[in-house]
This record gives sequence, structure tokens and C-alpha cells, in this order.
Amino acid sequence: MELYNALSLGEDIKVFETCKELPNGPFHILTIHDDTILHVASFNKRNNLVVALLRSLPESQFERLTWVNSSGNTILHETATNNGTVEAAREMLLRAPCLLSKRNSRGETPLFRAVRYGKSRIFHLLVDQVREKGEDAELFLRRSSDKSTILHQAILSHNFDLAISITRTYPKLIAEEDGDGLTALQLLSLNPSPFDNEVGDNFFKKLIYDYIDCSPEKVIYTKKRSRIPLIEEIRKRKHKCESAKKLVKILVKEDKSWKNTMSRLDLSRPRFHKYEGNVSQPEKKEFGPILDTPLLLATKGGCTEIVKEILDVYPQAVEHIDGEGRNILHVAIRYRRTDIIDIVINMAHSVRRLRGKIDIKGYSLLHMFSVEAKDSKAEEDNRNPAIILRDHLILFEKMRNICPLLSTLQQNFNGETAEQMLLEKTTQLRVNAKEWMKDTAKNCSIVAVLIATVAFAAAYTVPGGPNQNTGYPLLKSKPFFIVFALADALSLTFSLTSVIVFLSILTSSFRLNDFRYSLHNKLLLGITLLILSVSMMMAAFAATLILTISSGQSWTHVFLYIISFFPVTVYAFSYVHLYKLLIHAICEKVWMLKEALFPPCVNVEPPQADFT
Repeated sequence: MELYNALSLGEDIKVFETCKELPNGPFHILTIHDDTILHVASFNKRNNLVVALLRSLPESQFERLTWVNSSGNTILHETATNNGTVEAAREMLLRAPCLLSKRNSRGETPLFRAVRYGKSRIFHLLVDQVREKGEDAELFLRRSSDKSTILHQAILSHNFDLAISITRTYPKLIAEEDGDGLTALQLLSLNPSPFDNEVGDNFFKKLIYDYIDCSPEKVIYTKKRSRIPLIEEIRKRKHKCESAKKLVKILVKEDKSWKNTMSRLDLSRPRFHKYEGNVSQPEKKEFGPILDTPLLLATKGGCTEIVKEILDVYPQAVEHIDGEGRNILHVAIRYRRTDIIDIVINMAHSVRRLRGKIDIKGYSLLHMFSVEAKDSKAEEDNRNPAIILRDHLILFEKMRNICPLLSTLQQNFNGETAEQMLLEKTTQLRVNAKEWMKDTAKNCSIVAVLIATVAFAAAYTVPGGPNQNTGYPLLKSKPFFIVFALADALSLTFSLTSVIVFLSILTSSFRLNDFRYSLHNKLLLGITLLILSVSMMMAAFAATLILTISSGQSWTHVFLYIISFFPVTVYAFSYVHLYKLLIHAICEKVWMLKEALFPPCVNVEPPQADFT
């Protein structure tokens, strides 16, 4: 107990003196898992203590350094879990060189364990030792239990700087597969989180992220850190993202997996109506497990950076067909990867070769809108159902304009067209969207009616009161009375107009196509009018205060206006997120109209080369 506590508290001298009195010295078993004092000291980064204990050992006890605990770990395995005991690791290897090739119960060498824990300094030391001793590097680069390499482990641990170093030292590992048959790039494509900066829409975090220095000298090799935790967290996040992008560039150049593609020929017969005679049902072919290429895995996981890099280096990879007869657009639509869809669409000549593809189930690109796959990001979509349905319909319309006419007539094996499937699959979503739209319109219309009531009453209770003889307001000659009158009239006008707009939403037929633009445009107009009515009501309130209680000083006017417009600011900010979502659809429509009215100038005939 005393030794265990002394090691935990860093009392190295006490531990060293106590070891002299023990029969087994530093080989005394200290834990219930058969860890010796050297094991625990190595794991707890007690470098000076470990070095002192090793140097105090007589040569006759060197062979005891190979003692393993219940997990099969030697003292070198425990040292590999941190960068603070590099000197101790050298001393161990001087006395017991065989420690370098020892494997624990999981089949890991100390070199593999150093990578798994992301310890670059101890890793480079062990790599140098392997080279000096002329050992077969293959024994140290792979875990015997599952064939996972050190490059796989570096990627799984998000140690991308170490992974880059591994690719430079052992480039042959780039093409190696683990026990699941995955290469390093495939493994990286399955995890999009390193490429997500996670700053979201926060302006302050975006500003820090854009201008912060994430060079290796700042993040890794120096102990200097920012005193502000938020800045340091963003710095590390940006460095991880940049390192992952560098690793992608290295891995993509060596990846040729997209060449092993299925045939571009449609394996299923295209069907465009139900009256085709006695057409036998297609045979159900059993396909063996076919691993997706990094391009398709990145599309499923939403790793846009990997998709961009692959298509930049190998644009012909866009034509790859997987085991289900699907191309990248099938996969991107199924997983709703709008960024990747836009990337492929911008490859105009490639889209012409992809848009008519039918998979083995008879699904065209438009059918894929009704077979949406669930992934890890599905729970993060907290948008209301009306916005989700709108984006769904806009994307469907966008792809329908790209696909050939036959794709809209194409039927799957159940005799359903893409529009029929879409109508069936969105039934519940449309019900939820209808309820949300109605509830929102009702709540907003109630607020609008209340504002109209207040504005109407204020028109007959003017500030200062009326003249008893003429009935005209006493303060009508004051400049701020004009402000009050105009603001009150506009508030009443805007609020009543918004009520009419919200009533038009409540009385709508709620057809599927109405959720594409019509209903959302009405909701955007109604909310805009409602915010304007609140703003005008606050302006009328501020003018009233200035007319009745102002001291005549300019600073009081400013102060009163700030106080009056504070509720407007809170109200506007509470709706800013919904506003952005509603405006997005309008921007999409405006952009489509612009392209229709002013198409980009393109050469009808490409330039012809002269081969004479």
C-alpha cells in the first residue's frame, strides 16, 4: 500500500529506497494484475525512477526484465503508452533487447502499442531500434490477432500526424488491409468526424478557427498553450482537421480500388409501363460481400473532403459501379449528401454518363429518394418536419431536371415510379409537416392580432391627450408625434396583413407540391410582417416616451430607443435560425431562375485538335 501510494504521488526517492529492502527489488509484484514496481513506474511516467532502478540492477537479473503481467505486457509495453519515458526505454533495450519483439496477449509489440496510444517520440525511438538491429519490420507493423497495421491504429486513434509519418516510413502499409479487408483510406472514409470543425454557425468560433495558428510547432512540439481553454480547443481541432486532409492527399494517390467496378450495363431490364406482355420476374442473384471503395464509403459517411480529393486526382473514379449496380449519385441521394451531389453535378460531362443508371432492383436515381438510409448523423437533424420535407422536394426537383425523361417513367420491380414511391414514403412526414405549419401559423396569428389590438387602441389614446375644444392632439406639432403616428399606423397595417397571410396558410390544401415553395414563402412573408409590426410598435412606444417623459437631452432619446427596441432584438434573434432555413429555398429558386434567364456561355463545339 505504501509503495502504491508513493508511486501515485511521485515520491521517487522513497520508492527507490524501499526497493533496496525488498527481496525482489524492483521486480516486487505490486498489483493484483501481476504488475511489478517497474511496470507501474513506467506506466506512471516516472522516468528518473525507472532509469535509476534499471541502473541499480546487477547483470544477473537482466533476464527478469522480460516479466509480463496478466495482460502479457512487459515493462516496455507499459513505457510505450507515454512520451515521458524515452530515456527509460533506451535503458530497457540496452539490458534486454528481446523486449523489442515481445507481444502481449493481444498480439501487440511495444511499437504497435506506442502507435495505438499516439505516442510519437517513443514510436520513433522504437523504429530506430528496429532499423539498428536489422529486424524484420513486418513483425512489428501488424497485430497478430486481427491483422491490423500500425497505420490502421493511427487512423482509428485520430493520430494523423503519426499516420503521415508512418506512410513516409512504411509506404507499403497504405495498400495493406486489416482483418475486415479495409485499407487505411477506407477506414478513414468511414469516419467523417476529423473533417468536421464543429464550430457550427457560431461567428466568434468561426473567426477564431479561421485565423488561429495550428502549425505543429504550436500544437505538438512546444509546451506553450493558450491560457484560454476555448482557443486551445479550437486550435487542436483545426490542427486535427488539417492533418487529416494532408493524410487524405497521401492515401488517395496510392488508391486504385475504384478500378475494380461492376459493369456499367444495367443488370435489370428497364420498365416503363405495366403492359409489357409476360415479363418474367428477374432472378434474385446472390452477391457475395463486396466492400465499397473509399469514394463510396466517404459518400455514405459524408466525408466531402475525401470525395473532393479522389475526384480531383482521379475524376474517372466517378463512374465506379458497386455490387448493387449503383453509382456515386445513387449513394449520395440515398444518404442525402447534398454537398457531394453538387460536386458531381458540377462535373457536367460525368453527370450525362451517370444520370440514367438503374441498379439491380430497378431503381433509378429518382427512386433513391424513397429509400433513404439512416446513419449516425440522422439524430442530429433537429429541423422541423416542414423544412425537411421542403428540402427533400427541392432536391427531388433538382435531380428530375437533370435526369432524362425516361427516369421519371422508369418502374422498379414492384411496378412503382419514383413519384409514386415518393408520395407513399412521405405520407407521415407530410402529416407532421402539416401539423407543424398549422401550429406555427395559429400561434403567429394570435400574436399578430394582439399587436393589431394594441396599435388600434393606441391610435385613440394619443400621447398628451386631445384638445378639449378642437379634439386635435395637443402634441401634433411635435416632430416625434409624426413618428408615433406613422409607426402606429404601420404596425397596425403590418400586423393585419400578417394575419391574412397566416389565415391563407391555415386554409391551404396542403398538397405535396405546396410544401416545396408556396407554404414556406407565405410563412416567411408572415413572419417578416410580424417582426416589422413589432418593430413599428416599439418605435411608437419610444416616440411616446420621448414626447411625455423625455428631458430634451439627445442622450435620453438614444437611451429610450435602445430600451424600446430591446424586445425587437430578442424577437428577431429567436427567429433567425428559422429565417435562414426559409430564405435558403428562395435563394435556390432565384438562382434557378437566373440560370434559366441568363445561361452561362459555353462553347457548343469543343476545339478540334490538328493532328496533321
